[in-house]
Amino acid sequence: MAEPPEIVWQLPDKELFHFLNTNLENSKPKKIRFYAPSFMYYKTAYFCSSAKDFPTISVTGKSCALKCKHCGGKVLETMYPAKTPEELYRLCGKLKAEGALGCLISGGCLPDGSVPLDRFTEGIRRVKADFGLTVFAHVGVVDFERALMLKEAGVDVALIDILGADETIREIYNLNLTVESYENALKALSQVGLPFVPHVIVGLHYGRLMGEFNALQMISRYKPSALVVIAFMPIHGTAMMHVEPPKPLDIARVLAVARNMFPEAPIALGCMRPKGKHRAETDVLAVKAGVDAIAFPSEEAIKFAEKQGFKVGFSPYCCSQIYVDFLKA
Repeated sequence: MAEPPEIVWQLPDKELFHFLNTNLENSKPKKIRFYAPSFMYYKTAYFCSSAKDFPTISVTGKSCALKCKHCGGKVLETMYPAKTPEELYRLCGKLKAEGALGCLISGGCLPDGSVPLDRFTEGIRRVKADFGLTVFAHVGVVDFERALMLKEAGVDVALIDILGADETIREIYNLNLTVESYENALKALSQVGLPFVPHVIVGLHYGRLMGEFNALQMISRYKPSALVVIAFMPIHGTAMMHVEPPKPLDIARVLAVARNMFPEAPIALGCMRPKGKHRAETDVLAVKAGVDAIAFPSEEAIKFAEKQGFKVGFSPYCCSQIYVDFLKA
């Protein structure tokens, strides 16, 4: 992509669509990785997820202090609860015995925007030593000390959502922080040398683009291990359940700009995004935008990638694993 990212961001929809088609023609090498971890059921003619390969665990159970408008704690209800280090250790041992390869440790946020992983670091260290699981941690807003604790515990990679608009942080996350808080978290993860995979959420501000480009610019000042782009999707029972999600082309716009800004970093279209026809269209556009990975891909996207001559592969890991798989491919 020769155009500067600012130009790509500002392209009208028709011109952006042409840009994506041109990019597909010029994309090399043609390879893409598809991910289907066990925290969501997935079955196509190409791949079927296992029930235990890569589960998600919440260290706060169903509890979250923020009650963000887009989630309201609903996402936590889909996770295994482990509210003490002992519970985490026992659960991971059980999951390992049932065939788990790794897990994503997450949880609800505290009022300061962090996920309370501090008291779990010794438990994580034991899990790594005794069970050999791959451990991803969704960390929330971290400082240097917390980031260092996670690194010393043996966390393989930290996942962090990066917001680029103060209005979204206040109105959607119900959080009294600023964009600078997220940049400081990126800086902390970078300084301690913990691999980190920032997530940019398209359309989180009531389905509209706001701050995504700024979030990418912030991330570009550091060296992420990979980048994941996800998108707002309405969740039943939340304050935003009736909000229209961003258009597939808006998601593709963010992906195209990300590809332009991070030519060497692996980029994935992550698991959180609308389903059905919307997903099918988004996923095909993502292939055109030059992503290296897609989580829970639509069959339309798989067929499209194969038709375009892409070498494809499937994995039961979380899509952030692309930071490792990209180097092996």
